[in-house]
Amino acid sequence: MSSSKVAVVILNWNGEHFLKKFLPTLIENTPRSQVEIVVADNGSTDGSLLILNDYPTVRTILLDKNFGYTGGYNRALSQVEAQYYVLLNSDIEVPSGWLEPMVTFMDKNPQVAACAPKLIDFNHKEYFEYAGAAGGFIDLFGYPFCRGRILSEIEADNGQYDDPMPIFWASGACMMVRSSCFWEAGGFDDDFFAHMEEIDLCWRLQNRGYIIYSIPSSVVYHVGGGTLPNNNPFKLFLNYRNNLSMLHKNLSLRALLVVIPIRMVLDILSAFVYLVNGRLSFTKAVFKAHKQYLANISTLNKKRKLLKPFNQATRYRGLILVDFFILRRRKFYSLPISGNNY
Repeated sequence: MSSSKVAVVILNWNGEHFLKKFLPTLIENTPRSQVEIVVADNGSTDGSLLILNDYPTVRTILLDKNFGYTGGYNRALSQVEAQYYVLLNSDIEVPSGWLEPMVTFMDKNPQVAACAPKLIDFNHKEYFEYAGAAGGFIDLFGYPFCRGRILSEIEADNGQYDDPMPIFWASGACMMVRSSCFWEAGGFDDDFFAHMEEIDLCWRLQNRGYIIYSIPSSVVYHVGGGTLPNNNPFKLFLNYRNNLSMLHKNLSLRALLVVIPIRMVLDILSAFVYLVNGRLSFTKAVFKAHKQYLANISTLNKKRKLLKPFNQATRYRGLILVDFFILRRRKFYSLPISGNNY
């Protein structure tokens, strides 16, 4: 197994159409020197492997079933040797020069464990993309938002967030992470399967004293919803369950005893909103998420013991629901966030 400086690793599951569309551009626009492109297939049942046969320069790792985002990447990356991993969704188009700004920044800043490019909507290139925009944050109750996207409000990209800055989380759609830091933090939490796993990883990295950064001079274009669309109850279940699990693992005990009960009440309120709007499957997904979280508390407590120290990572001190619905702060630049001071 040869070692490269950078390994760009796509975790594919039944993404034949995305590989056909975006893999040639990735190969064309990724420098060949010291960079390996890897596609790890998560037990696909479509024609993905036939597509990969047409690209002999791309290394293929075959997994025997769908282990989800977390299990798939953990297993694939254990077979990859590189200084930096770039985790890249199959539904992303990369332009020329997309990789170099992140590599240069990471080389110059050894305290930075992970970074992310600016994510732009592939279908509406004047707008940020929901999954990561120009860098992610979470508030005191664990609600994620982005520089360029607060809840459902997505901003147009007018260059307002083109400066690099520390962030709380880098999107798993495209993130560069030092391999040594990834494994020091324990990799992804296999139990998450998918969704919130990158926020959990970034939180653990920060608790170890590392920094996460947004590098907007690197740009990629994300289709989004390639595996699970936004209106999927299973995706909603994963988001609610994993958010509670992430909070339980990473908060100090004092914060945990305050945040979790309030967050669960807010979740239940959202479940009733889904019910009133006739989305019974979404309501069931929220309660299923709570049931599984409560059933997993003993396992989560064991994980907490391995994750000390707590609370070094800085969350946004405000409440994003209050900002959005009451204070009408629906653009990131209207929030009182500046550099590490948030």
